[in-house]
Amino acid sequence: MRKIKEVLRLKWEVGLSARQIARSLSVSHSTVLDLLRRFERSEITWPLPEIDDSALEAALYPGNPETRVERPLPDMAYIHRELARKGVTLQLLWWEYKQNQPDGLQYSQFCQRYREWREKLDVVLRQQHRAGEQMQVDFVGGSLPIHDRETGEVLQAQIFVAVLPASNYTFAKVCPSQSLRSWIAAHCDALEFFGGAPEVIVPDNPKAGVTRACRYEPDLNPTYADMASHYGAAVIPARPRKPKDKAKVENAVLVVERWILAALRNRTFFSLREADLAVREAVEKLNNRPFQKLEGTRRSLYETLDKPALKPLPPKRYEYAEWRKAKVNMDYHVEVDRNYYSVPYQLVGETLDIRFTDGLIEALLRGKLVACHPRATGRGRYVTQIQHMPAAHRRHREWTPSRLVGWAESVGPQTVKLVTTILEQKPHPEQGYRSCLGIMQLGKKYGLERLEAASARAVISGAYSYSSMKSILASNLDQAPLPAPPDEQATPVHQNLRGPEYYAQGGQ
Repeated sequence: MRKIKEVLRLKWEVGLSARQIARSLSVSHSTVLDLLRRFERSEITWPLPEIDDSALEAALYPGNPETRVERPLPDMAYIHRELARKGVTLQLLWWEYKQNQPDGLQYSQFCQRYREWREKLDVVLRQQHRAGEQMQVDFVGGSLPIHDRETGEVLQAQIFVAVLPASNYTFAKVCPSQSLRSWIAAHCDALEFFGGAPEVIVPDNPKAGVTRACRYEPDLNPTYADMASHYGAAVIPARPRKPKDKAKVENAVLVVERWILAALRNRTFFSLREADLAVREAVEKLNNRPFQKLEGTRRSLYETLDKPALKPLPPKRYEYAEWRKAKVNMDYHVEVDRNYYSVPYQLVGETLDIRFTDGLIEALLRGKLVACHPRATGRGRYVTQIQHMPAAHRRHREWTPSRLVGWAESVGPQTVKLVTTILEQKPHPEQGYRSCLGIMQLGKKYGLERLEAASARAVISGAYSYSSMKSILASNLDQAPLPAPPDEQATPVHQNLRGPEYYAQGGQ
């Protein structure tokens, strides 16, 4: 339009010829002549009256009204929604459009009209997301204060947000912290809320989920990777300092901050459950709120797009598990939280991956399960499976307190008293097994008769140990007369001892 007005100005004000005007404006001579003829045929005069550019263009280039055909336009909102479905293309949608409208737009105009319509949407909505492909997650920057009625302390609770990008269907949950346990529990709740699992989970790079952030090969927390594997999803963290990689959840975080946290700013919460219910109610309203530039709501789009495309959830919810590495000790046990669990003795010296839940301990070697135990409570407990022990240790394990006492009864009453006392003095009977087995070997070496005599001397002396028995037998003390018990020994006669008569007379 600017050149049309300039042509008219140079002709009627400056008085240039058509060729001069063409050279001045870098257009063809025929174009200038055609424009001047159209102007002369029109009812417009120079100088130009009050007329806008579109009216001037319509007056000079009216086209051919008799041949102009108004073609039916497609439903652009429907096309935009259908493109979010997996495998749907513009060419397929154009073919379906032409089946219903044979006189409709051709493919190039169809695509051009859709692109022009899409440019009018928000920048975020222009992104193409496949239904059921992603779940983007993040924590809200702000916190929600939770007041303790008894102590008055204030807990700054965190808000976890998850969104399905194709429909913008949003989930939010109040968490006590941004710890790994809260992070995993929030993911499980989100997947159950959505009723299915996506192909990809896109988080930021929080310490709970990513142990080492990297643009190309980030290291995931093993628990996070284990949780994703349980639901058949892959975790692809956003690149550091690239929020557009998860633009949908970034927008959802802003919505939660402005429409939920801000709306709840004047309420006082006294429990996490109370705050979580308030947030869930607000999110429900958000998901049912109509779009401003599209038809429908987040919920309606979710039910038509994302819900059918999500993978079904496994029958059992993911059980929170932590991972660590542990080296197998010489006693073929690994240590987890000050308790000890057996593994096959052939793995002594190996470093294993330990996966432990609230009730189970699993040991894996290069991804293969090698041992599984119920988790022990307390500290210093040993959990041992017999099949993990070498043959010699299994034979030792077969001995029990009752069996050892039964053997002692076959020797004699003094040996029974010795063995019973050794087992009772130890914090755990198994700790006395080795001493008792050593005493049995002494019986094989010196004979059961001498062993019984040595046991009698040890009992009188209070020497309840294998080393004392060995010393007695090696020194032949078992063949010497036994000393009198301490309470039966006579008081020695000495001139300095006053005797009971002295004290009976009051010390006279």
